[in-house]
Amino acid sequence: MSGAGNVVFDKREQLEKIQSGLLPGEQIIAVYDAKGVGTGFIGLTDRRAIIQDNSFVGKKIAITSLPYSKISSVSMVSNKSFTGSYLSSSEIAIHVGTQTYSVEFRSDDKGRHVHDVILHYIIMR
Repeated sequence: MSGAGNVVFDKREQLEKIQSGLLPGEQIIAVYDAKGVGTGFIGLTDRRAIIQDNSFVGKKIAITSLPYSKISSVSMVSNKSFTGSYLSSSEIAIHVGTQTYSVEFRSDDKGRHVHDVILHYIIMR
């Protein structure tokens, strides 16, 4: 995990994709690589979550912006008991309207960071 200023990121090329689509004045917080089928990475800015979705037919990808104002909730996802710490999962789910976006990370601390940043911005709106 590297840092550019205060930005935390896993892969420079993913950071550069997020940087290329920023709105004026928008600041990047973190860009994390995702594991598993479907999601390539998630970027967090001070205005939105940005997900690269690799699950489109025909080898197409989509970069989807999820403004914090449209996110209704964020969940920690686990297939095991949460005895101990309920925030020790490497997978999160972001709920926007009737759609749910699931992202799995390579470590629990990245899942926790993404969860906490999104929760902060949806509570502060």
